[in-house]
Amino acid sequence: MEYTYTSNSDEETLNFAKKIAKYLTKNDIVILTGELGSGKTKFVEGILSHFGIEDSISSPTFTIANQYDTRDFPIYHFDVYRLQDVSEFYEIGGEEYFENGLCLIEWGEFIQEALPKKYIQICFEKNPLKDNIRILKIKTFGGS
Repeated sequence: MEYTYTSNSDEETLNFAKKIAKYLTKNDIVILTGELGSGKTKFVEGILSHFGIEDSISSPTFTIANQYDTRDFPIYHFDVYRLQDVSEFYEIGGEEYFENGLCLIEWGEFIQEALPKKYIQICFEKNPLKDNIRILKIKTFGGS
């Protein structure tokens, strides 16, 4: 499946993420790709908001992973930008998170070989002519 969504503001990105979050469950893996400042962390904020997490959300650039506990299952928010290679992801037991909760992985393309067959990828693109516009391209892999 492939779907494209155009967001005209941070608020639209948040609201779109909340809509998608309704369909996410434990063991889902969402890979977020795109250049710096393209809206990946804002999107994570929207997903977390759907699950009742309103604390200040920041990308776990230096800690690699943040855990948020929800009523139903934990949500793991990764930022793997700083990893030297996929072996560092294995060293932190990264693949074990896949079975234990919802995983949201910024810069997930860096750990492509560690990903299971089934995941969702959302590519964020900035519009070069209009600062606030983002194009989100959503693809599912390994599912029906």
